[in-house]
Amino acid sequence: MILEVLTERLPRLAREHGVPGGQFALHHEGATHSVVFGEERIGGGQPVREDSKFPAGSLTKAFTAALAMVLVDEGDLGLDRPLAGELPELRAPDAVFGTEQTLRQLLSHSSGLPPGRDSEDLADATRRGYLADCARMRPIPVCGSSFSYSNVGYCVTGFLIEHAARMDWREALESIVLDPLGIEAASITADGPLPYVTGHAVRTSGAATPVRQTLPRIEASAGALALSAADLVAFGLLHTDGSPGVPGLLDARALAPMREPVPGADPFGLADGWGLGLSRYRAKDGTWRVGHDGTADGTSCHLRIDPATGTVAALTTNANTGMPLWEALVAELAERGLDLAGYSYSGSDRAHRPRVPAPPDCAGHYENGDTAYTIDLAAEGDAVLRVGGEPFARLTVYDDLSFTMRELAATQLAYLGRFLRAPDTGVLEQIQVTGRRAQRV
Repeated sequence: MILEVLTERLPRLAREHGVPGGQFALHHEGATHSVVFGEERIGGGQPVREDSKFPAGSLTKAFTAALAMVLVDEGDLGLDRPLAGELPELRAPDAVFGTEQTLRQLLSHSSGLPPGRDSEDLADATRRGYLADCARMRPIPVCGSSFSYSNVGYCVTGFLIEHAARMDWREALESIVLDPLGIEAASITADGPLPYVTGHAVRTSGAATPVRQTLPRIEASAGALALSAADLVAFGLLHTDGSPGVPGLLDARALAPMREPVPGADPFGLADGWGLGLSRYRAKDGTWRVGHDGTADGTSCHLRIDPATGTVAALTTNANTGMPLWEALVAELAERGLDLAGYSYSGSDRAHRPRVPAPPDCAGHYENGDTAYTIDLAAEGDAVLRVGGEPFARLTVYDDLSFTMRELAATQLAYLGRFLRAPDTGVLEQIQVTGRRAQRV
């Protein structure tokens, strides 16, 4: 039944969602199955292979976290030491973060650091310059107590790794994590011709347009890897109960804290919980899966791990519509008895909650670093979210101040978010959109 879904339904689902090509790998009940479909670049004539490398976006963070945890286990990094004591650049008098934040908070997105930087300004950035520029973006007040997804936090993690390991992040990752696993990863930030699959932007008409990758080198530790689904499964097997890792080279015991829940880290709109580098998802029977999702320019990749049974599943796609394809695949596998515990972005879990008019005091401007949102009240009790001043999504609000957010330019996916009131005053002071918080200005 499951193999039938993989070999017959997956290619059909890909066509329905306009995905030009991809891979799915599944390790289940001691056996590994793999399916490839489509082209690496639409109209290019090169079929996807089992070893084709797909830009994995934020799935890179799970690998960076694993590398950091190995260095913690070896005593080169401390989970709970202030960052300023670990990284010399954070000891500058004008630094506004580093004295309170720790590596534990970076890995669990509870440091309060901003979501990201404007990549167009970072082509020639140095580590010192990057951190100096981050100093102007004061952390939002969540340090150590709640969750706000942060690419900056994982860039800083990469800097910590380089300082502790005395080698480049990529070199350290290859020698400590990738090589022992037999993974040969591509990088979207390296110079020259690169062996990775082209991403695509799929329009509402269904037409797919190739797009280029734009991640600057300084942000490599947050999103630079290009991997196959088989690579992701090999990495995922490290995080199953009883995994020995790679004897003499990579101790899986050091990675166990990655999947343990961090108190207070509520990634609303992204997952059901968070560990030290892996997201957590609750299955229908109450058990937990771990994993991560990753989107690059025109790609969407997904990893799920059932630590107790040893089941690991990974999907790579070369389209921005890979997420709805993943949701559809997870739903079909669940019907056949394989629950990967996909987190629903569709808002269907909100259906039982009463809709309410958007609260009048939600209107206004919210910021976190370079990320800025504006909420305008709309007719019929809904609200409109603007990003960078441009209308982006329409919000449907529920009685717990959560909302579904449907992009105005697309109709395939709805995302989850919520408004947050200060517990002491009741003032509506933050918005959380797909796990990223922003403070009312």
